[in-house]
Amino acid sequence: MVHQYKNNGYDIVLDVNSGAIHVVDDVTYDVIALYEKHTKEEIISSLTGQYPKEEIEEAYDEVQTLVDNEELFTKDSYEDYIVDFKKRPTVVKALCLHIAHDCNLACQYCFAEEGEYHGRRALMSFEVGKKALDFLIANSGSRRNLEVDFFGGEPLMNWQVVKDLVAYGREQEKLHDKKFRFTLTTNGVLLDDEVMEFCNREMGNVVLSIDGRKEVHDKMRPFRKGAGSYDLIVPKFQKFAKSRHQDKYYVRGTYTHYNTDFSEDVLHLADLGFKQISVEPVVAEPKEPYALREEDLPKLFEEYDKLAAEMIERRKRGDDFNFFHFMIDLEGGPCVAKRLSGCGSGTEYLAVTPWGDFYPCHQFVGNEKFLLGNVDEGITKQEICDEFKCCNVYAKEKCRECFARFYCSGGCAANAYNFTGDICGAYDIGCELQKKRIECAIMIKAAECE
Repeated sequence: MVHQYKNNGYDIVLDVNSGAIHVVDDVTYDVIALYEKHTKEEIISSLTGQYPKEEIEEAYDEVQTLVDNEELFTKDSYEDYIVDFKKRPTVVKALCLHIAHDCNLACQYCFAEEGEYHGRRALMSFEVGKKALDFLIANSGSRRNLEVDFFGGEPLMNWQVVKDLVAYGREQEKLHDKKFRFTLTTNGVLLDDEVMEFCNREMGNVVLSIDGRKEVHDKMRPFRKGAGSYDLIVPKFQKFAKSRHQDKYYVRGTYTHYNTDFSEDVLHLADLGFKQISVEPVVAEPKEPYALREEDLPKLFEEYDKLAAEMIERRKRGDDFNFFHFMIDLEGGPCVAKRLSGCGSGTEYLAVTPWGDFYPCHQFVGNEKFLLGNVDEGITKQEICDEFKCCNVYAKEKCRECFARFYCSGGCAANAYNFTGDICGAYDIGCELQKKRIECAIMIKAAECE
């Protein structure tokens, strides 16, 4: 399978199965478009008048060389690998600890319902968190590096337990020859110097929630009484990012139907001095007024193109920043299993509620159909884990013919379930945006090489 597209003046050809990417001239681009279904003579005949015959012949010969070298129109060598995917051994390597099912903001689009997750407000106790870390160690096999994300709601509302669990984890590292990488996601309201100092010492990554421009942020992320939170958090986030040497953090925002010009929010965050930025599309029921709609897609595509072009220009000026969705590794990247099956939710990655229940990931929390077990009994619904283990790009009909499948790994299982009722379904708007981001990311790499 080959995917061809033009972006920002580049003619780009992606050979899907090999991962080879070719930046070509117009004649080669047009030859490739005709190559599979036409003979050399038919291609020359079709393109004569557009290009000189000798250029067409030269382009065809170059394309044939790429085909012979298995860099173009290559066969899929991964589908056979998937046959025994259910039988492959897996270990738990990451937990999302819902340290607080409570929040001090009332974000309109929050899938966690202001931290309650379709249930009750609660804070995780140290004992529950301790059992979760013990479970992770016991079920991690020979894997040494483990990840724990402190999540909410707002985890700083249960800050002492966060600190106590980090201390416990550090003790267990020495006893079990493990290494924890702790991360934290916060809205910043309770962020202070003590929290920053602790995070800089103990947290491998920190996610700072902010949506962009003041008017955009305050509309969607207010306090419960309606006041905006932008003015309070921005100075804190700027100080925190600087204290982390502009590394190992993200300012993370969400764009909605209300700000389809979201590239302005990304650039606003960059102009505030942030170097690690992620602004992602909202995922919401279509009935919600802020939900993205199919008719928004042309504008959103335009915004991604605009953002990519601006990032190239800023890089030339030495004023660059990283945008999470444009970060792509074309030479190494994830292993085959990761490329085929994604984040590992329900198998390698689990979410833990304040009272110790296990779910496949944070977005499934509260849906009793996906309750896997708890910290006292372990996994009691292995059949659900097996279902997630079989969730891969070949189990999803729409992924089979999609050029992006080895980059997005089939997308988010939670989004697929919420929009189709099947973890092997596809959230169409999300798929279209993901494909556009991948095209832009590859174009940026082409510009860097040039």
